[in-house]
Amino acid sequence: MSSSEENSLNPPCEYQDNLNLLRQTYFFAGLPLEVLKVFAYLCTREKYKPGDSLFRQGEDDGNAFCIISGRARLELQAGEPPHTLRIVGPGQFIGGLTLLGPTTRLYSLEAVDETVSIVLSREKFSKTIQQFPEQMPRLFKAVVAAVNEWERLFLETLNPECSGCRPNLGVSLL
Repeated sequence: MSSSEENSLNPPCEYQDNLNLLRQTYFFAGLPLEVLKVFAYLCTREKYKPGDSLFRQGEDDGNAFCIISGRARLELQAGEPPHTLRIVGPGQFIGGLTLLGPTTRLYSLEAVDETVSIVLSREKFSKTIQQFPEQMPRLFKAVVAAVNEWERLFLETLNPECSGCRPNLGVSLL
C-alpha cells in the first residue's frame, strides 16, 4: 500500500488539523510550537447549520473562531433586515481581541451553509497564557500588525468622495 493510500485511510486527527489552522492565523502564527500545541488541544470543533448563530451582537461570549469549512455572514443589527458586512469563509480567524479581554460583540455572525469552526474560549486562552506569560508581547505584536494592516487596506479602498469616512480613520493610532 502506498503512503498516499495509507493517508486516505487514516485522515489527520482534529488536533493536528487544529494545530495547522492555528499556525496559519495572524494571531497565533508567531508563537512557539509548544504553546500552539496547547491551544490546538484546547480548541473545540463546532458544527453550525444554516441560520445558526456563532455569536450575537451585544453579547460577550468570549470565543474566537477559525472557520474550517462553510461560510458565515457577518451582520450589523441596525434595523430590519440586518446589514451584511461580509462573508467569512474557510481559514478566516474571527475574534482574537475577545480572547484578550471582555468585548461586547459589535456584530453578529450567522452560518450561511453548514459551517465547521474551531473555537477557543477566553477562559482556556487565559489559563494557557498564564503558563506562558512571555508570549503576550508576541500576541500584542500580532494584534497591532493586524489592526495596522486592516487600516492600510481600508485606506487603499477608500472612496475619496466619502467625506463621512475620513473623520473615522485612525484606529491604528490607538
